[in-house]
Amino acid sequence: MPLAPVALFVYKRLSHTKRTIEALLQNAEASQTQLVVYSDGPKTSLDSEVIEQLRQYIRSISGFSSVQLIEREQNLGLSQSIIQGVSQLTEQFGSVIVLEDDLVVSPYFLKYMNDALVMYENNPKVISIHGYVYPIEGLPETYFLKGADCWGWATWRRGWALFESDGQMLLNRLLASQKNREFDFNGQSAYTQMLRDQVDGKIDSWAIRWYASAFLQNRFTLYPGRSLVRNIGQDGSGTHSQQTTAYDSVLRYNPIDLARQPVEQNYQAYELFSKYFYTSRPKVLTKLRNRVRRLFA
Repeated sequence: MPLAPVALFVYKRLSHTKRTIEALLQNAEASQTQLVVYSDGPKTSLDSEVIEQLRQYIRSISGFSSVQLIEREQNLGLSQSIIQGVSQLTEQFGSVIVLEDDLVVSPYFLKYMNDALVMYENNPKVISIHGYVYPIEGLPETYFLKGADCWGWATWRRGWALFESDGQMLLNRLLASQKNREFDFNGQSAYTQMLRDQVDGKIDSWAIRWYASAFLQNRFTLYPGRSLVRNIGQDGSGTHSQQTTAYDSVLRYNPIDLARQPVEQNYQAYELFSKYFYTSRPKVLTKLRNRVRRLFA
């Protein structure tokens, strides 16, 4: 079975993009993987030169089965770029692995993603596979949580078809369900407020709508016990990110022991996530808001 293509979304951070590509190439599966790079257009004429430098670098990449560069003439912003790109590739290939230009992956990232995509391809309860996890001790080798996530992930055509772009509709459904405390990990995170901010136009995040879409339809995402993704963009270099070490996870450098398991909420992992948010307050609540704000359009 062909491996899922990797969609990489870039803007103007050349040094970060190079580290993302170099890490991907350390995966044994890279040579069998199609890389599709979506390069967003400039916001101002001042961005044009660095964007062209980044595009020249992308054109020079080798080591994947193919490299396709999609150059946006206009600036779509990250939200629209991801929504359009994921829609295009899931329709074309049936599944996709999604990365951004500030995510460095483990050498076992592609194996985990592709193996899990195959394992749960025909289980409609599974909406996605995720590679990043907070620096939390005591998590199972793999586990399911209700919802979806946004730092190094994969999905199928059927999963992405459940994405709802209307934030107001999602907020209304969430409040009507009276499950917003569960949505907020026992009230310890700020996800409901983020959805309100989306509706109010304070942020324009695809990620909070992706999480809410999955959560409200009782769909689940598979996570690893130790992170296969590290975000290197929380260094103040991003357009909408601030400097922080709150999400620094140590990359896993051995394979995931991927075993089929019941698709249901893992309450051990859920409670550990909730505890992590609680013990890190108020810092993590602030950083969680910043995490979503970096996904502006």
